[in-house]
Amino acid sequence: MERFPRKISVAVFVTAPMPGPSLNVSILNNESLRRSGPVLDSRYTYDNGPNNPPTTFIFGPIHLATRVYQLSPIEDWTLAATLMRPLRLFSDKDMSREIALSEERYGTVSKVFIQSEGDRLTPNDLVEWMLERNPPNEVLKIKGSDHMVMMSRPLELCSHLLNVSRKYS
Repeated sequence: MERFPRKISVAVFVTAPMPGPSLNVSILNNESLRRSGPVLDSRYTYDNGPNNPPTTFIFGPIHLATRVYQLSPIEDWTLAATLMRPLRLFSDKDMSREIALSEERYGTVSKVFIQSEGDRLTPNDLVEWMLERNPPNEVLKIKGSDHMVMMSRPLELCSHLLNVSRKYS
């Protein structure tokens, strides 16, 4: 969006962090970590030693079942738990340098946020905090869905995406 704003009709954020020119990705990430609940059976790894920041994070099966896929079909949770790999973590400095967003470029792209009302990974108060600081053009809500909306409510998500594509094309 920052590099090619004229080539993007609309950006759709589905239960995803939505930084912006007035909401730095590092601030958003830190607020997300502050508000998130316990990591349960998830794990951090410290490849640079225990006295340095963690380098990766991997979701545990209990965390996935209770906070990410709690309303999704059991088959989707099973597959996710089987295929789960560590997520690389980046420093605030690296994120801020790599994800610098301007009002002149990123800010000109229309944005739609799709909120899952049953999302236990991204608490509603964090979503509201984020939307106040970086308001999108539109907020759509999907009831009865978990964080993985594409698994728990695929038809409703598809319907919203089709409507957004027609509206912003």
